[in-house]
Amino acid sequence: MRCLASVQTKKPSSLIAQTVPRFHGVIQTGRLWLLLLGLTWLCAACNASEAQSTKGAAGKNRPVPVVVTTATQKMIPILLRATGTVEAYSTVSVKSQVGGQLTGVYFQQGQNVKKGDLLFKIDSRSLEAALMQANAAKAKDVAQVKQAQANVVKAIAQVNQAKANVVKDVAQATNADVQAQRYSTLLKQGAISKEQADQFQTTADAQRATVKADQGGVANAQAAVVAAQADVQNAQAAVAADEAAIENAKVQLSYSSIYAPIAGRTGSVQLTRGNLVKANAANADDSLVTISQIRPIYVTFSIPQRQLPDLKKYSTRGKLEVNALPPKDAGRPVRGELTFVDSGLNTQTGTIQLKGTFANTDERLVPGQFVNVVLKLTEEPNAITVPSQAVQSGQQGQFVYVIKADKTAEMRPVTVGDTVESETVIRQGLKPGEQVVTDGQFNLVPGATVQVKPEVGSRSQGVNR
Repeated sequence: MRCLASVQTKKPSSLIAQTVPRFHGVIQTGRLWLLLLGLTWLCAACNASEAQSTKGAAGKNRPVPVVVTTATQKMIPILLRATGTVEAYSTVSVKSQVGGQLTGVYFQQGQNVKKGDLLFKIDSRSLEAALMQANAAKAKDVAQVKQAQANVVKAIAQVNQAKANVVKDVAQATNADVQAQRYSTLLKQGAISKEQADQFQTTADAQRATVKADQGGVANAQAAVVAAQADVQNAQAAVAADEAAIENAKVQLSYSSIYAPIAGRTGSVQLTRGNLVKANAANADDSLVTISQIRPIYVTFSIPQRQLPDLKKYSTRGKLEVNALPPKDAGRPVRGELTFVDSGLNTQTGTIQLKGTFANTDERLVPGQFVNVVLKLTEEPNAITVPSQAVQSGQQGQFVYVIKADKTAEMRPVTVGDTVESETVIRQGLKPGEQVVTDGQFNLVPGATVQVKPEVGSRSQGVNR
């Protein structure tokens, strides 16, 4: 109403004098509201003109307070961000391979154990007795082997004796043949009687029969040697079976002491001392304890399929770095490397699963934990960056306010690159070292004089894709 007041103050009588006659016909026709509408418009126009002139004067005369920062050129890592889940590197359900009473538990549940640490002890008396029985059976069969070997030696001696008899009887048979032939000649000459010649011939025939019998004895003795040697082999096979039984008994006895198959962290203990343990329990609930290997450890996460080409591109250059940080953890991220890319996409979510492997020496990562994952693809050198809040959007695109040497603001169109945590990469439109406004842009117009205030806060790095 300032305009109306000024009009009424400066020309009250003239305004009324000019307005009333002009709209006299209107009042007579019942359209007084046109007069009121005209007066309202006139006041609004006066107010707008006065406000604009006031703003222009302020913009030209009074500096606008702003916060500025310098556009920097540096190495920017190109990163992929995701939420991941920590998984144990391997998980083992410890079960007993023999049945019996649990006689000892040698760890605390939730404790870290090393590979080979003693975990449980099962009553082993029956297993020790089976081992002793197997050793006794072996001792018995070893004695039988020795007896069989002695029989072989005896049978060989009998063969040698039979061969000696053959040699002797062959000599006697040869001599008897000679005598029989000589007396046969004398019989033809009439020097002896036929009875004498027949006697020598009968002796020669008997000697030849003895030789044949001796040769049969040699064959029998040799067969006895073969049989004795077979007995030795049978006894040795029995000893070998006994040794196998002893090894099996030792293995069964070793199962009475249960050791940690891997290094890791134990879960809750299912059975306590004094309980009966089942052998080779089929159900997972019947396991004695579960051990999770957490050094190293996996972090599983997924990325959208649109980022898969970048992943393939940069993974060919070597191992990619993966950092994981649990929520509300003020420490530095846990560093690992990408070790697994799934063979196919999840068609329901349009993502592909990845796994990073972490040494986890400080055990900050725990299986089942949700973590913030950053996959580093590569580094972009010589990138010009400004704080993200310096980039504004207008009808002609994105721009920043650049502070010139004379402390005036210039609206500069820019081409924006990758999105940064608290920064933006500028592809075109800025040079390193130029100052840009980060706070107070909404009070600026091109050419306005500025008053630089101290910068508050800090900037961090890392490109998101």
